[in-house]
Amino acid sequence: MKILFAIQGTGNGHLSRARDVYPELAKYGEVDVLISGIQADVDFPYPVKYRLYGMSFIFGNKGGVDIWQTAKKLKLFRLIKDIKKLPVQDYDLVINDFEPVSAWACKLKNIDCIGLSHQSAVLSPYAPLPEHSDLKGKLVLKYYAPVTEAYGFHFRAFSKNVFTPVIRKQVRDITPSNEGHYTVYLPAYDDETIVAHLSFFENVKWQVFSKHNKIPFSFKNISVQPIENDAFIKSMAASTGVLCGAGFEGPAEALFLGKKLLVIPMQQQYEQQCNAAALETIGVPVIKYLGRKYYERITWWLVAGNAVPVNYPDMTAQIVAQVIRENTQPVRKPAFVLSTGSV
Repeated sequence: MKILFAIQGTGNGHLSRARDVYPELAKYGEVDVLISGIQADVDFPYPVKYRLYGMSFIFGNKGGVDIWQTAKKLKLFRLIKDIKKLPVQDYDLVINDFEPVSAWACKLKNIDCIGLSHQSAVLSPYAPLPEHSDLKGKLVLKYYAPVTEAYGFHFRAFSKNVFTPVIRKQVRDITPSNEGHYTVYLPAYDDETIVAHLSFFENVKWQVFSKHNKIPFSFKNISVQPIENDAFIKSMAASTGVLCGAGFEGPAEALFLGKKLLVIPMQQQYEQQCNAAALETIGVPVIKYLGRKYYERITWWLVAGNAVPVNYPDMTAQIVAQVIRENTQPVRKPAFVLSTGSV
């Protein structure tokens, strides 16, 4: 069986999860990997057949997506060309982790595209939603990478085809400790903003991982270093707590390691608003932005916050087996459909 495994390359979570999913897919046939996107900081240790420019959301430095830079870097004609050229018809199965080129190539050629992603779970009718609806954000999530059937990952398994997070082996194998520092990853804020606010909490040791700086530096009680996979995992595993955006894999790994967690969802990013709502349902504190208004809330978290217990068993092999089984038989039972119906 020939399998196309298409992975979103914006951010680090998709590639981190794919590191564990790929070996399981490879048990069932020949796997070609496609990665599109331009903002990942995590490498992929397996052969990649297609590296495409794709369509990426560009992080800003004031707490949200930079709409202007996102539009500026969009290469629409290249995207359309890649969609038309991609030979999805040559594969028996297309597995898609929120990757737009393969998803639209399948839609154009009327070929099944199987979603295996966090976004699939966010779009489930059973998923927690933020207080304020965002029609534009919901449409982007739904049509950015449309699929015919969907299997998803979320902070808790709330329906049949929604599973708890894939925690990569590198994190599962590490032994957590508590060396007294707090690990920070807020890619939507620049270093100056982060340092200016965190230096207020002068008795706290902060280890900040930066997407915007390639040169490590320290200021008072804050160390800043470029984001690097091994260093980040080591810091997080040895931390007292984690302050980060409301992505998926980062918060899930912090919870798995037993760390107390505080999240700040990116502005103008509907998925992160949904993630924040889901995290609140299990007891994780959320603040809207990094600012003086929330100093009291941050202080409470530092002094009295506790880790939220979770149970994230290693189910990657079983999940992949289910996806293969349900999508290679002559008669399949559909999961919830994302590419049709009302929003």
